[in-house]
Amino acid sequence: MEAEPPLYPVAGPAGPQGDADRFGVPDGPDAPLDELVGAYPNYNEEEEERRYYRRKRLGVLKNVLAASAGGMLTYGVYLGLLQIQLILHYDETYREVKYGNMGLPDIDSKMLMGINVTPIAALLYTPLLIRFFGTKWMMFLAVGIYALFVSTNYWERYYTLVPSAVALGMAIVPLWASMGNYITRMAQKYYEYSHYKEQEDHGPQHRPPQGSHAPYLLVFQAIFYSFFHLSFACAQLPMIYFLNYYLYDLNHTLFNVKSCGTKSQGILQGFNKTVLQTLPWSRSLIVVESVLMAVAFLAMLLVLGLCGAAYRPTEEIDLRSVGWGNIFQLPFKHMRDFRLRHLVPFFIYSGFEVLFACTGFALGYGVCSVGLERLAYLLIAYSLGASAASILGVLGLWLPRSVPLLAGAGLHLLLTLSLFFWAPVPRALQQSGILYATAALWGVGSAFNKTGLSTLLGILYEDKERQDFIFTIYHWWQAVAIFAVYLGSSLPMKAKLAVLLVSLVAAAASYLWMERKLRRGLIPRQPRIPRPQHKVRGYRYLEEDNSDEEDDADRERGAPADCAEAAPGPGPGPGPGPQRRPCPYEQALGGDGPEEQ
Repeated sequence: MEAEPPLYPVAGPAGPQGDADRFGVPDGPDAPLDELVGAYPNYNEEEEERRYYRRKRLGVLKNVLAASAGGMLTYGVYLGLLQIQLILHYDETYREVKYGNMGLPDIDSKMLMGINVTPIAALLYTPLLIRFFGTKWMMFLAVGIYALFVSTNYWERYYTLVPSAVALGMAIVPLWASMGNYITRMAQKYYEYSHYKEQEDHGPQHRPPQGSHAPYLLVFQAIFYSFFHLSFACAQLPMIYFLNYYLYDLNHTLFNVKSCGTKSQGILQGFNKTVLQTLPWSRSLIVVESVLMAVAFLAMLLVLGLCGAAYRPTEEIDLRSVGWGNIFQLPFKHMRDFRLRHLVPFFIYSGFEVLFACTGFALGYGVCSVGLERLAYLLIAYSLGASAASILGVLGLWLPRSVPLLAGAGLHLLLTLSLFFWAPVPRALQQSGILYATAALWGVGSAFNKTGLSTLLGILYEDKERQDFIFTIYHWWQAVAIFAVYLGSSLPMKAKLAVLLVSLVAAAASYLWMERKLRRGLIPRQPRIPRPQHKVRGYRYLEEDNSDEEDDADRERGAPADCAEAAPGPGPGPGPGPQRRPCPYEQALGGDGPEEQ
């Protein structure tokens, strides 16, 4: 019976060639060591390096797409749930039949107050949270708080809705500040992986040329905001596929509405208190909320599983090691920079215009004219126009950086002036085409505004030590503007348009003034970022801390490193000068220290 051949070749002479293989190299025990453990003969180091950095670049693209999709799903779920919740709670019959005397309007007002008022304090804690948790984990935590807000709608009570709304308000600024910081960091990392040979030539501490990552940043911001603006369309899916089947038509809901558009005051005066023909089944509401909860959970998984870290571990250690007091102060110190001060009006206008599109225009012009059942289609027109214009933002690769911002401001200026003189007739569907076109054009201006501002901030502030502070300031001013719109919701439409127009003109003029200062070569005043203090104990810090090692102060004064304290005067040792006292352990042994033999 023949023996089976071995699974792997056995070292030693095998076959007719004896102790030499077919390449003429000795085999078996006499083979050279390099031939046994050396590199693969066809290994190409440059090709493997190129493939490695190509995988790194694909990973960066995956991070950008995952963060964009996660932000879209999160904001879409939040807006969709809030929209159907407010419509259902507005209906008198729904409140009386389902909740009796629980006081849903009072709960809704306090919930909206929690969402809009809480972000005012975000400037105090947002940088601390981002530095403590890290950019990616701050995004994940904030998306989880949005999911918590969705889950509380299974049991609508004061003690569930209001606390979750306050928690949501606390998470708004940290979420979008960390998102902006994350996209900017991905653009910088993509540049590093695309020009890795420059890093090898100049060393890892070499700073890339100023503005070198700007093309990648513009493309990534265009991708992010094209996804983000689609969230307004995603938020309308519960309205289209669920709530619209229960709504009265415009002849019932708008029966007592007398004026629309520029002649209106407050939010839909005269709107009917009953908007539901039949009340939705509780089981149907649970199904809708479960779908929204599943989408929110999917957004959490996208951020957790597909988004990579924004910084290397050592970089995050350095960002935290500047001191928590300094981290708290640096957002306020950055306001000394004239570039940020000149961009503050644009930050404020950015908050004004997006809320005006969703409330002032959509309700005062859209719902007042074509009915509540067409609100979803108006917001979808706004969403699609903004998403398409965000993609067109890549034209900024060939245009000056001021063109997108000024183009969006100019378009909004024309639309605002037109709205000043337009008062659509209630219950008139003939003007629906003009409404959809206006909503889409307003979305185009919003896209130019958002994409241009985020790209500009990423170009002006390239230091990774400052970006979280800058985006915190940006989104905090947006939150302040949204709070101001919430306070002024009962103003006449002409007053709202006047405030919008004044803020737009002030924003454009202030931005042009900033660009003029930069062309004149005026150097901005930036606060100094303290150097990281590496001698910090804790599980987050990777540097080994030898407790027996002498510190710098001991080395300077020449003190021994064995024990603690130097005694004045002559000591037990033979040498002159100050000598240290024996350690307690040495005293217990009865000796006078290491000098005793």
